[in-house]
Amino acid sequence: MKPNMNQLLKQAQKMQENLARVQAELANITVEGSAGGGMVKVTANCQNQILEVSIEPEVINEEEKEMLEDLIVA
Repeated sequence: MKPNMNQLLKQAQKMQENLARVQAELANITVEGSAGGGMVKVTANCQNQILEVSIEPEVINEEEKEMLEDLIVA
């Protein structure tokens, strides 16, 4: 029994719609990680996008500020 081509196309379209819906849902889910007893916090979504970085002022060595900023962007 051969599958109907129209049926296969409809199934593929439905899968594509489901994938788009799940990707949109993932963009709205955020997670937070922290280090150094909460001195550094990062918030990201489930699409691997960094949304926010928070560093307590006492953690930053002013002489290394530029290097730290470069590392965060990288």
